[in-house]
Amino acid sequence: MGITYDTGALLAAEAGDRKIWSIHARSLLRGEQPVVPAAVLGQAWRGGPQPALSRFLRGCLVEALDETRARAAGLVCARSGTRDIVDASVATGALARGDLVVTSDADDLQLIAGALGRSIRLQRI
Repeated sequence: MGITYDTGALLAAEAGDRKIWSIHARSLLRGEQPVVPAAVLGQAWRGGPQPALSRFLRGCLVEALDETRARAAGLVCARSGTRDIVDASVATGALARGDLVVTSDADDLQLIAGALGRSIRLQRI
């Protein structure tokens, strides 16, 4: 079991939210490498300087949105009736790994997981 961050988690980190920083610190202390899907980073990054976000990303694995992952996310959008490729990439990756997702968008992620007949573990931020 690992952890995946969605855009809301990155925005909270940039804003100095203590809850996300605490979650992140505990994850790193356990030797985990939190995952940040590349689409999430693209949604949160504004060209800098974003020193808090840059510091937060240290120790994270930025997961590429390659052709295989993009196709899987597109399929999930079709099955769930959603259009947000970012949410779909978060859900598909986290479900494949069994990760906890730290999110501000729990309802959409639950909808996507439910369309796949799965449940997803979420921590609201």
